[in-house]
Amino acid sequence: MLAIVFSSGGMQEAFTQEVKGDTELDKKVQAFLENRKNSWQDLNVPYPDGKLLFDIIVKNKYKNAVEIGTSTGHSSIWIAWALSKTGGRLTTIEIDEGRHREALANFEKAGVSKYIDARLADAHELVPKIKGPVDFVFSDADKDWYLNYFKALDSKLVVGGCFTSHNINMQGAKEFFDHISKLANYKTTTDFNGAGMSISYKTGM
Repeated sequence: MLAIVFSSGGMQEAFTQEVKGDTELDKKVQAFLENRKNSWQDLNVPYPDGKLLFDIIVKNKYKNAVEIGTSTGHSSIWIAWALSKTGGRLTTIEIDEGRHREALANFEKAGVSKYIDARLADAHELVPKIKGPVDFVFSDADKDWYLNYFKALDSKLVVGGCFTSHNINMQGAKEFFDHISKLANYKTTTDFNGAGMSISYKTGM
């Protein structure tokens, strides 16, 4: 059993997803993530943030996910694992060819390749071209471009969808966070159990 705890608006709330042992895929992904738990580097998210992404997707039954910044695939695997339970698929974008190649290998090892459309591309160019509807976004690329990514996807994100962003306490992300926090049609909270994430649910158009 995988217990996931995240904080919302300063309060902690626990959600438990019974995933371990449910299927062969669950066993394979869980084993891969546990074996690699303390070895992810090269701009990957920490383990607690992967758990958080998984829980948000499963809890809300999201199916159409976009990730901006694959790195070598840690967060992508958590997202794809969750989407395997909802019948969804992830489009993830990475600009660095070496990281992209390593991510593809990790997806195969984890057993989640069929749930991922991994693009080697410049997110500045590709994100505006993504077709909606989208119900989940994880932004984890260049922080000073966060606001541009959000503006490119806002109209494509369905009501009830979630826009998450990583490292929001880092320089460059402040403009985005200030913007989305003030929007009347988004409810934004933060989680600092990992590297700092904003979680924004779209409540209206």
